[in-house]
Amino acid sequence: MSAEATNPAPSRRRGRPRIDLRRLGRAALLGPGTRDRLPDAISHVAEAHRAHHPDADLAVLHRAYVLAEFSHRGQFRKSGEPYITHPLAVTLILAELGAETTTLTASLLHDTVEDTDVTLDQVREEFGEEVCYLVDGVTKLEKVDYGAAAEPETFRKMLVATGNDVRVMSIKLADRLHNMRTLGVMRPEKQVRIAKVTRDVLIPLAERLGVQALKTELEDLVFAILHPAEYENTRALIAGNATAGDALAAIADDVRAVLREARIPAEVLVRPRHFVSVHRVRLKRGELRGTDFGRLLVLVTDDADCYGVLGELHTCFTPVISEFKDFIAAPKFNLYQSLHTAVAAPDGAVAEILIRTHQMHKVAEAGVVALGNPYAAPAEGTDPVGEDGERSDPTRPGWLSRLLAWQRSTPDPDTFWTSLRADLAQDGEITVFRPDGGTLALPAGATCVDAAYAQYGEAAHTCVGARVNGRLATLGTVLNDGDTVQPLLAGGDAATEEPGTAAEPDACEGGPAHHDPASGPSPDWLEHARTPAARIAITGWLAAHPEGVKVPAAAPRPPAAAVCADPPALRDAAANAVVADLPGAQVRLARCCTPVPPDAVTGFPVRGGNVTVHRVACPAVRRMEAAGRVPVGVCWGEAAECRVTLVAESFGRPRLLADLTEAIATAGAAIVSATVEPPSEQRVRHTYTLQLADAAELPALMRAMRDVPGVYDVSRAQHPAAAIG
Repeated sequence: MSAEATNPAPSRRRGRPRIDLRRLGRAALLGPGTRDRLPDAISHVAEAHRAHHPDADLAVLHRAYVLAEFSHRGQFRKSGEPYITHPLAVTLILAELGAETTTLTASLLHDTVEDTDVTLDQVREEFGEEVCYLVDGVTKLEKVDYGAAAEPETFRKMLVATGNDVRVMSIKLADRLHNMRTLGVMRPEKQVRIAKVTRDVLIPLAERLGVQALKTELEDLVFAILHPAEYENTRALIAGNATAGDALAAIADDVRAVLREARIPAEVLVRPRHFVSVHRVRLKRGELRGTDFGRLLVLVTDDADCYGVLGELHTCFTPVISEFKDFIAAPKFNLYQSLHTAVAAPDGAVAEILIRTHQMHKVAEAGVVALGNPYAAPAEGTDPVGEDGERSDPTRPGWLSRLLAWQRSTPDPDTFWTSLRADLAQDGEITVFRPDGGTLALPAGATCVDAAYAQYGEAAHTCVGARVNGRLATLGTVLNDGDTVQPLLAGGDAATEEPGTAAEPDACEGGPAHHDPASGPSPDWLEHARTPAARIAITGWLAAHPEGVKVPAAAPRPPAAAVCADPPALRDAAANAVVADLPGAQVRLARCCTPVPPDAVTGFPVRGGNVTVHRVACPAVRRMEAAGRVPVGVCWGEAAECRVTLVAESFGRPRLLADLTEAIATAGAAIVSATVEPPSEQRVRHTYTLQLADAAELPALMRAMRDVPGVYDVSRAQHPAAAIG
């Protein structure tokens, strides 16, 4: 288990010593000093299982163990251990999390079909259809049959199986955790490859399924392999602050006293942060204090007590209001529920506090694993279907339904693998409302383009714009949680608008104002699409309708080789790029990366013979090249004036905005627009669009902004600003 999951779960029998999973996973299952004897191996699993399920029938586990041990007999891991230690360790991990008997049975057998002579038919005959389905779901596809596509196609198979039974992914996550614990015997290059797949695919899946206990330890193991220097620094930092927990322990004693006086039964625990968490906190806060190495966890009986504890803490201590979050009233998309707050000690140290019920804690640690068998018949008198049908099965949330939908449209394994990593890289989930009162679940950062394809599918090809919260918006507008969005379709929803609204010049970014129903999306839409479903649909239409993209024919030429003629007249002083291969074309600087001289740039033709110019390093360039878009060479003209968007990250303090604007003015830049986001966790993000008389002044301007006290980072914007003011 991870460092953040070291406190006993409420459902464990009091007084039972906690099993050291890492030790058992490596050696303890071998028995005392011998490799050919496993005296009490299955008893560890049985004990952990009975702690969560006292009435469980252990006979099926013993039968599964006998078959697995016999089938794997004579096989050894690269570490030299008998192979049976691996399925035992995986099963023990799941048993500690509270998995039910069917999952543990399949976990014991999860490698038998892949690595032994046992067949799926034999598993089905002996253990039933459910166990057979789970074993088949985690069985890898043969490289002999699939070649280089074996890994992505195996993950596709697992995800499809997970859509029908989420326990498939629970077993896979526990399997990867034990493999990561014992990865040291592999070659360094193989360690790095496996760690990257774990980082890009399995850790996001663990987060989305709410299995924090597995996610945090996987993060630490990946951190040690991919960032060894930072890992060692963090390990030394934690070791050098061995007494850091004393500060939190003292605050915990004060919290216990307050709750006793208020007569609120509660358990107050100190939870050390795991390595990656400490590393992130250090990057954000610089020098760490004792209270930064952990958090307090308050466990109570019911929801009402959670809010009672919160009231007592905010009454008796000084609360840090910006740290308060209510994930009980508004649970996270991965089932997580807790109240988050922070209080200041008399010496100024800030202690973060999590408040939750025992059941919330179980779900917070084990996620979907803690739900038991979600496919059992519902209890009498309960309705298995939710009001909107979206979460009638809590293990089939919106993100999984979306993933299963778009993967069917990507037969190519490379496209699927790339899209899967991009989809899982999206942090969080938002819910937006349709005008009819329905909802759409989208990844954080989704735009009106994504909403259109999520609501209308391929009919969204005829989209001419959108309304967000009743106001016309470009298709590139980023949506926020709770927004109401209405995509406008040519000949459809757009027809219900007032005359002329669909003809607003900005109604459809990159597309014509009056959209013919037979026409399709603009290539520029790919710059705004964040969901694979939207990107796959747009790319498919563009590939099927090359005549729909009206750009002059031109042979591609890299920017470095472009020879500039005299610069033509441009639309504004900021767009001082010259398209070498398409003389006379109108130029637009991409808002997603705001290129300025002397950035290395490239261009892509769009409708009407225009060209959008991006920085070479812009993520949109890679997406468009992957979609088959052909770049054209561009280079900078003689004009030195430029416009750029900068993002300043800072800690909140009085007069910060005044000091930043003064630094910008002193550097000779003019502020075109500015956005200041509401403080989050005592940090503030400022976004400035600035006009510079000379692009060469940009490095000095960024240094001047970084020198403002409280500002810890200034960077070029990679996405359009959240607001234009």
